[in-house]
Amino acid sequence: MAIRDIYETGFDEDIQTDSSTNQCPECDGWVTTNAVETVCEDCGLVIDEQRIDHGPEWRAYDDEERERTGAPLTAARHDRGLSTEIGRGTDANGNEISGQKRRRLARMRREQTRGRWRSKAERNLAHGLGEVRRLTSALELSDSVRDQACQLFRSAQNEDLLRGRSIEAIAAASVYGACRCNGRSRLVDDVSEMARVAESRVTNAYKTLNEELGLPAEPVSPSMFVPRLASDLECPDRIRQRARTLAEQAEERGVTTGVHPAGFAAACLYKAGREEGRWLMQSEVAGAANISTTTIRNHRDTLQQLDDEHSVGTKGDTERRGASAKSRG
Repeated sequence: MAIRDIYETGFDEDIQTDSSTNQCPECDGWVTTNAVETVCEDCGLVIDEQRIDHGPEWRAYDDEERERTGAPLTAARHDRGLSTEIGRGTDANGNEISGQKRRRLARMRREQTRGRWRSKAERNLAHGLGEVRRLTSALELSDSVRDQACQLFRSAQNEDLLRGRSIEAIAAASVYGACRCNGRSRLVDDVSEMARVAESRVTNAYKTLNEELGLPAEPVSPSMFVPRLASDLECPDRIRQRARTLAEQAEERGVTTGVHPAGFAAACLYKAGREEGRWLMQSEVAGAANISTTTIRNHRDTLQQLDDEHSVGTKGDTERRGASAKSRG
């Protein structure tokens, strides 16, 4: 009985079973090919091995060996990272080149720069992706968020959403949209300040992207802004934890619907600081959240009202438990 009749075989994308050469030259048995070798399943004969690995080779064992492939493809470049770069002054091995060859490379570099973009749309795409990379670097965002923002800008251009809007505004809106989709606590003010674009233009561009592309952006809660504001204000861990507890309790009660999330988080930090004996100034907290001191006071009153209701409810529960204990006694 053959091995294939005893053990079950599953699907493997590396196994080739639809070829006419799937017969063993020795026993006419079943032949399978994976990423390493070609083997007969009946008699175990190795027909072919040491296949060519078409994958990249990133590691070089000495200075003489070079990588067989270049950098991986990336969405942060208009040509996916496949552009040609002409060096200056030295060759690939680091040796100095002559003056005549430097002048020739300069002429080649000039012509390569002129023919780098095939159309004006591709030039705009390169400029927009460069702006996205600059913003993500200034905001210290991760590479995954950067790639998502670049892909979002590319989708906006494909849907012809750049018409009538500036490239900088769409780039800033793409970065803000990627932060919203990943649950990052970033304000429109932060992105517009780094982008050197008016906040209203970034807001309008984001609304357009959200409506036309259907972004899976989740609502931002005040508890998401507590860690960032606490870090900016250099608050200790106990104040941060207390402020997050206050924000989560307010979210559960539904009082944070329709309010500015950063403003409510700032009010939670202000109240937590007062409870812990650290007097945070309202102007200082409001400046970190980019809101007014009136917003801080309004949200502080809301939090105080929630505490009063919780205290009354706890006192009533205690009295009811005491009355029931007396009746049983």
